[in-house]
Amino acid sequence: MTGVPARRGAATGFREAVPPPRAGALLAVAALLGCGWGLPGCVPPQLLTLRSGLDSLRAVVDTMSVRDSVTSRLVQDMHREVAEQRDILLSTRATTGSTTQELFQQMERLEGQLNEVMGRFKQITERSQPAEIGAANANQLYDQAAQDLTQGRYPLALQGFRDFVARFPALELSDNAQYGIGECLFAQSKFDSAAVEYAKVEAAYPQGDKVPAALYKLALCQEKLGQTAEAKKTLEDLVKRFPLSGEAQLARERLGTARRR
Repeated sequence: MTGVPARRGAATGFREAVPPPRAGALLAVAALLGCGWGLPGCVPPQLLTLRSGLDSLRAVVDTMSVRDSVTSRLVQDMHREVAEQRDILLSTRATTGSTTQELFQQMERLEGQLNEVMGRFKQITERSQPAEIGAANANQLYDQAAQDLTQGRYPLALQGFRDFVARFPALELSDNAQYGIGECLFAQSKFDSAAVEYAKVEAAYPQGDKVPAALYKLALCQEKLGQTAEAKKTLEDLVKRFPLSGEAQLARERLGTARRR
């Protein structure tokens, strides 16, 4: 009796789209000229738009792990646009002789805040990327091993499950992979080796959900090896410890058949 170790539900990613605060440099100049360079308190709509977009972006960076390439490009584009508009302000100021300092100070503050956002983004990306890569590799390795087992490629499946346990001994799927090692050996009638691997499921992952299945298959291995007393004890232990499991019901049926013999 073999089967693919059931894979528990994988966590789903969550990405939140951030509307990019795009604006053309010429529109910024027009807005600046339209409101008048010498009027105190005149803030171009372009600056308000950029500031609003920056506030939204900072909130997103603080509340979620922003780490996909689309968001990265968004932050970089916004940074470049602020720099371009600052250059335009400097150029226009040199041409018109304007002495207004407020707009330049606002632009400098905005650019400084954006640099802060860029720094946070980089920290989050560097911190989360290894975990993402590790999880992706683990899932891919497990899925391939499970597929090999299902399709009867037992040596490949065995190697895949062994690699998984060696590289990822403490993940949610690790007990499944250890159980898969036993399944590969059981399918090849290597009952002594399979019994050793099934026993490791409980020893290494006593809280894992594969323990009842591993105990049941351990009992089957013991039966195959002629260890009748040991098999009976394993089945009784399974029924006692996991009375509501499906394997416990199978164990009861097997124990009842043995008593009727």
